[in-house]
Amino acid sequence: MKQLDLMKELHVSSGKKIVMLVFDGLGGLPGPRGKTELQTARTPNLDKLCKDSIVGLSTPISPGITPGSGPGHLGLFGYDPLEYQIGRGVLEALGIGLVLRPTCLAARGNFCTIDPATGVITERSAGRIPTEKCAELVDKLSSINIEGVDITIRPVKDYRFALILDAEGLEEGLTETDPLRTGEKPLPVEALNPAAKKSADYLNRWLAEAFEILKDERPANACTLRGIAKDPGMPSYAEVYGLKSCAIATYPMYKGLSRLVGMDVLDAGDTTATEIATLKSNWDRYDFFFFHIKKTDSAGEDGNFDAKVKVIEEVDAVIPEILSLKPDVLVITGDHSTPAALKSHSWHELPILLYAKNIRIDPVEAFDEISCMQGGLGHIRHVDIMPLAMAHADRLNKYGA
Repeated sequence: MKQLDLMKELHVSSGKKIVMLVFDGLGGLPGPRGKTELQTARTPNLDKLCKDSIVGLSTPISPGITPGSGPGHLGLFGYDPLEYQIGRGVLEALGIGLVLRPTCLAARGNFCTIDPATGVITERSAGRIPTEKCAELVDKLSSINIEGVDITIRPVKDYRFALILDAEGLEEGLTETDPLRTGEKPLPVEALNPAAKKSADYLNRWLAEAFEILKDERPANACTLRGIAKDPGMPSYAEVYGLKSCAIATYPMYKGLSRLVGMDVLDAGDTTATEIATLKSNWDRYDFFFFHIKKTDSAGEDGNFDAKVKVIEEVDAVIPEILSLKPDVLVITGDHSTPAALKSHSWHELPILLYAKNIRIDPVEAFDEISCMQGGLGHIRHVDIMPLAMAHADRLNKYGA
């Protein structure tokens, strides 16, 4: 029996509330002073909570595998990322509230800069153009028409946009056009199976027209497509766990991930303070709260050790506000590691903290990657976290006679 089927069979209602606080890219590596970002940060509230909790380390997918944000979060939600593979295009589209029909194919678009003389990419994100400029460019690209295809294009954030093609016979199994490094030309979309050839042809036609429209723009004179996929259709949180769930997040992608599993996405503003206010104002409406912090990951990808430390400290300061609501279960962890030393996601395990009244408190007194190696949870996988949260919220029946 698969784990999600087991959850469907065992879940019961208890009225108890679960909060999952996710620091995106939380895990780090030792910096200039020999400590990780989490070790360096002053986190009196997390450390105090640690003394009343059980901690450990969690692997997002499997040892040595570096996860994208999608797989990392799906694991946290209890969906095996090796079984449920979600294209980034689907997440971006759902994240800004677009509807995907079974005939739709979605892609995440990135505006980029190419050298007009050589055609090679010189800046993969067009200097991180502002969202307002992205919207202007998207408006120009909305003039592209392909006979027999309904095309929807919308700005997402900064240099990113969502593209949806809707037509009969569109299939996934397509390569991306971003070579993932500068100094190379954008790639064509290629079909990885015969059924996807029609989709590849349509997307390459769209790209050819887009390049013509963008050629005189600066700095965003081209674009690439990533994560081209269809909505896979997934069992919802209500179906799997019997939970009325919501997401408190500021970035479209994480809103998309939440919608994918049937969570209500709340208007949470743009700051940790507005996210906390959203949590408080909706406390009586939901059983499960996914609370997402993005800026730890952004700082890590920028290689900014001190900025990541600062974000961790800012979130530590609001831990008492979360605890004032008296959650029955509080889980604190990350979706993946983003060490500033690497400026990218990595395969390293994440510290995890589980707070509830019915736990076995371990001796660990600090919440960081090294201290949590000694924790009572040991080494677990992300997909183990939701069953543990459900059990500690008295929301699972006994299995078997």
